[in-house]
Amino acid sequence: MPITKVFSTEIERISILDEHGKFDEKLGKGLIPDKDLVKLYEAMVACRHLDEVAFRLQRSGRMGTYPQNMGQEANSLGAAYALANDDWLVPCYRENCGLFWRGVPMEMVLLHWMGDERGNAIPRELFCTPLAIPIGTQMLHATGLAWAAKYRGEKRIACTFFGDGATSEGDFHEACNFAANLDIPVIFFCQNNFWAISVPGKIQCSAPTLAQRAVAYGMKTVQCDGNDLFAVVKCVRDAAEFTRSTGKPHFIEGVTYRLGDHTTADDARRYRDAAEVEMWKTRDPITRLRAFMKERKLWDDSKEGSLKERVEKEVAAAVERAETIAAPNRTDFFDSMYAEIPEDLRLQRDSTQTHGLGENPSQLDGVEVRKLDHPEHAH
Repeated sequence: MPITKVFSTEIERISILDEHGKFDEKLGKGLIPDKDLVKLYEAMVACRHLDEVAFRLQRSGRMGTYPQNMGQEANSLGAAYALANDDWLVPCYRENCGLFWRGVPMEMVLLHWMGDERGNAIPRELFCTPLAIPIGTQMLHATGLAWAAKYRGEKRIACTFFGDGATSEGDFHEACNFAANLDIPVIFFCQNNFWAISVPGKIQCSAPTLAQRAVAYGMKTVQCDGNDLFAVVKCVRDAAEFTRSTGKPHFIEGVTYRLGDHTTADDARRYRDAAEVEMWKTRDPITRLRAFMKERKLWDDSKEGSLKERVEKEVAAAVERAETIAAPNRTDFFDSMYAEIPEDLRLQRDSTQTHGLGENPSQLDGVEVRKLDHPEHAH
C-alpha cells in the first residue's frame, strides 16, 4: 500500500469538579479524604491572602516586584499533595501554595522578593528548589535532579512547573528532548494561563493544546482542569506512578488562568478583555472548592470566619519575620558560595579586604597570606 498511517494519538482531558459544581463520583471517589480536603482549602485561602498582603507591601515600597499566584493555587498545591515528600518540587514563580504545603515558611518567599538571598536558602530536607525567574531554566534543573536520582538508584522523581510562554523557550525543548530520549523520571507541569505577560497563548502555540508538544518527544501527556484540585491531584498522582515505575517523563497541561496582573510591574487591563477575566473568576479554584465543601457539609460561614482571622495573623507574623530579620553577616557571601571555601577567598573574608594583601604578607589564623594579583600588577 502506498499510503499508510505511521502514527495517531489522542489526548485526554481530566475534570472531576467543574465550575458548575458537578462532581464525577467515579473519578473523585476516595481521591482526597475529607480531612485533607479541608486542610488543602485552608492552604489555598492562606496563599491567596499572602498575595493580597504582598501586593500592598510592593505598593507601599516595602518589597520589590511581586507576581501574584491568585487563580492558579490548585496546580502546585495539588501536585505537592500528590507527590512523595522526597520528590523534587521545582517551581517557577507562581507555586507558592505548593511550597507552603511542603513546609517552606511564608517569609522565605517574601524575603526572595525583598531581594534577600536568604529567601532562597530552602532547607534541603524539603526537596524544593528556589523560585526561578529566568523563563525555562528550572526545567533543565529538574531533569538534572531526576537524572541524578535515577543514576543513584533512587525512586525519587522531579516535578517542574512553567507557563505556556515557557514552551516557546529552547530550554523547554532541550529538557523534554533530554528527558524523553534518556528516560528520565520528570513530570513537566505546564500551567497554561493563556497569557505570557501580554502575549496570548494562541501566538505561543497554533495547536489546540500545549499537551501536544509533548507528543513530538514520545512523551505520555494529559490535559487537566488546572482550577480543579481533584483533577490536578489525580493527574499528578497518575503521572507520578507512571514516571516512578517506568523511569520515563510525563507531561501535564493544567488549564488555568492568571486572575491578576503578570506582576506588580504590569497592568493587564491594557491587553486583556475585562469580560474574559470576569468569566474566569467564575472558575476560581477556591470558590469552586468552597461551594463543594459547603454542599458536603464540610464547611460553613463560621469556619470561614475563623479561618480568615487565623490566616490574617499567620501572614502578618510572616511579614514581621521577614521585615525584622537580622542583617546578614558579611561572611555569608563567602560561606554560601562553596562547600569548601578556596584559600584566597578565605583570606578576603577574614581580612575584610583585597587591597594590600599582596603587599603586606602576614599571618591569618596561622595561614600565610599568598600574594594576589591586583590591577597595578597587571601587564
